[in-house]
Amino acid sequence: MKRTCSALLALLCCSLIPACSRPLPTRCVITAATRVDSPPALTPLAEYITDYLPVGTAEPDKHTNSIRLTLDTTLSSEAFRLEVRPSGVDIAGADYGGIFNGIQALFRLMPSEIYAKQRPERIELTDTILTDRPRFAYRGMMLDVARTWQSPDAVRRFIDLLAYHRINKLHLHLSDDEGWRIEIKSHPELTEIGGFRGGDSPVRAVYGKWNEKYGGYFTQAEIRELIDYAAVRNIEIIPEIDLPGHSRNIASIHPEIRCNYPPDTVSTNGYDYRSAWCVAREENYALLSNILGEICELFPSKYIHIGGDEVDFSQWKRCPDCRRLMHRKGMTVPSELEDYFMNRLTEMLAAHGKQPGVWNEAAASGEFTHDCLVYGWQHVKANLDATEKGYRTVVMPGEYFYFDMRQTPQEDGHDWAAIFDAKKVYGFDFAKLGFTEEQMQHVVGLEGTFFSEAYVSHHPEQPDYLDYMCFPRVCALARIAWRGNDEGWDAFYRELVDEHYDRMAAMGIRFRLFPPKITYRDGVFTAATDDGSQIYYIKEGSDDEHRYKRPLHTDQPHLYRFFTRYRTARSPYVADKSYHRTIVPAFTLTTSMGESSSTPYSNAEKYKGLSRTRRACRQQDWIRYDFANAVRCREMYLQTGNRQLPKTIVTTGYAEVSYDGERFERAGELEKGSITLHPDRPIKSVRIVSTCNDNGTPYVTIQPPRIKPIL
Repeated sequence: MKRTCSALLALLCCSLIPACSRPLPTRCVITAATRVDSPPALTPLAEYITDYLPVGTAEPDKHTNSIRLTLDTTLSSEAFRLEVRPSGVDIAGADYGGIFNGIQALFRLMPSEIYAKQRPERIELTDTILTDRPRFAYRGMMLDVARTWQSPDAVRRFIDLLAYHRINKLHLHLSDDEGWRIEIKSHPELTEIGGFRGGDSPVRAVYGKWNEKYGGYFTQAEIRELIDYAAVRNIEIIPEIDLPGHSRNIASIHPEIRCNYPPDTVSTNGYDYRSAWCVAREENYALLSNILGEICELFPSKYIHIGGDEVDFSQWKRCPDCRRLMHRKGMTVPSELEDYFMNRLTEMLAAHGKQPGVWNEAAASGEFTHDCLVYGWQHVKANLDATEKGYRTVVMPGEYFYFDMRQTPQEDGHDWAAIFDAKKVYGFDFAKLGFTEEQMQHVVGLEGTFFSEAYVSHHPEQPDYLDYMCFPRVCALARIAWRGNDEGWDAFYRELVDEHYDRMAAMGIRFRLFPPKITYRDGVFTAATDDGSQIYYIKEGSDDEHRYKRPLHTDQPHLYRFFTRYRTARSPYVADKSYHRTIVPAFTLTTSMGESSSTPYSNAEKYKGLSRTRRACRQQDWIRYDFANAVRCREMYLQTGNRQLPKTIVTTGYAEVSYDGERFERAGELEKGSITLHPDRPIKSVRIVSTCNDNGTPYVTIQPPRIKPIL
């Protein structure tokens, strides 16, 4: 009994020891008195820190703590060591990139508001020691500024966002069929004319902004400023001039670069749609030498991306000069002409001390120089093939890393590669996809991609659509490129929600939230989310938003859509399955533009896919849908064009409806080639009428109607 009492007394005494007698974590305090101490070579990083933190760069004194930046050659490239102590912060790296990465690690220990450059007066940090290094040396993102123009300010903003996520390569897609975006001083016409489309430009407006002259370009001075801006943020800009295909823009300015045969322009109302350089024309190489020479002098990057994708070999097959070149060189297939062309460009780059980056098709034969970077865009197999052939490969298959793809079936974007969100990006697994240890030796890194043909229709002057499509998919890409995904999706998702959502909001990113979960049972909607966002709903026929606070009672679930908001972010709409329910009444399709033999009307009539016309539209051309029986519905959506080729629409026009199949009345104007009707009685026929003279493409795409029943 005495022993028991003694034990109890001892336990009680232990419990009464003051908390202050136990060692507490010490803290580092960052204030206006804090100074950044760095060698001259790291001055840009010191100044970068002062943009975000309440510190200066004057010489620190013995009475203040400091943020010390030092080089440590014992560390590997881009690795860092971060130490936070009461005396200050030490960031060491083997190189500039390592110290920059350490700065980003420091920022993540601080309140998210620093990303808004609010420079709080006082920041307290717990003592910490962190060491880290990247998984891959190449952690990239491609931005297409050719199809949709992005101003220097917009690109600078994008650079900042990538830098926060330790992305270190920005691949700029500077030319394509729809735009030439970089000044070439020896050929100013390339930007003066090719930097714009629509209006009085000879370049057709085949994406968005159909009725106005649209575009812009970077001067060489602006490019130099962007290069310097990116370099401070540890980002290398790799330029791309897409060759020999995707060149309709420059061919509109210099038609002589095309192959030597008369084109068939009947379907396009006289517009020459050819998009490839003639391989046999020697004068072309002189022009390209001028262009690439200026690009090489302008960009410090070791690599200049010269394209090589989606070349229309049929143009070379029809060209007598190309056929003669094949005969002289003993070539048997047109793809060998691409090898010849790309090797000629490689020689031009080598004369300037540069090496080529190419899309995977350019290296498909294995004959192209191995002193290149292969960008494996098409699919996983293309990356497996490139690494199997021993090419240094930037892995970027469309089904995982093309961020212009839709994230759910109902959202905007393309779907030719896949439909996926950040979870699939994060789940990319080399081993499960068949990469061997030997092949991994040839993987230099990962790259995400944003092609912008659909962007121009979403107000590109505002970043909303770009942000929504890229984030948090860029976050997932950055994580697996830096560390891998061994921690699992659940842990990464919680980090996103608990920490990074607030950071992205402070960065000003209009990012995408994961959609809320909804259920409808026994006349009641319930909605829930696990990310702290607020749930809203809208009702069909109204744009008013209502805050969801409790279960919603209704016998018309098909009228409701739900979404969430969190600071700068929002989710896509979700709805009950009844909202998406459609009917497929029998109909006959006809058009004044004729029927494509390869994609006939029957595709749409059977609701199995798209149809195409024989030629592009002209004024008063029409597309007619005749229903076997008059259709009662609450909504009918008629679409020309498709997500993959949004240019193949009736650019301007209107719709007419007939209730008896004979007399038509105007029902509304097309918007982006489509129209939604809400008929108040059964419809027997619908007609789309064109008011434009072509769309710059050889045909119009016709989709099956999407018809929602009355419920």
